[in-house]
Amino acid sequence: MLRRRFIQLMTVAGATSLTTITPLEAADTNTITYKVKGFTCVTCAVGLETLLRQQKGVLWVKASYPDASATIKYQPATVTEDRLKAFIAEIGFTAEPEHRS
Repeated sequence: MLRRRFIQLMTVAGATSLTTITPLEAADTNTITYKVKGFTCVTCAVGLETLLRQQKGVLWVKASYPDASATIKYQPATVTEDRLKAFIAEIGFTAEPEHRS
């Protein structure tokens, strides 16, 4: 059931992802790397990247299936670490902070 919902979200996200362009550099940004549990394939990592990129305040995302990780550059004035972690959980994955900068 979660996988079906995840694929539905990816389908909707894919249709709108090309219209959202966010500047990469911002004055006040943070970067966090999460260890992600629940990836079963490369599509999971790509889908997580796609959905996170659409979140307000997220500037850059790189998710890796082999490493089971996701690195996110974001604007802390717009989105918090807790909100990012909660969003990842809403999609169906578990995320634990691994590295912050």
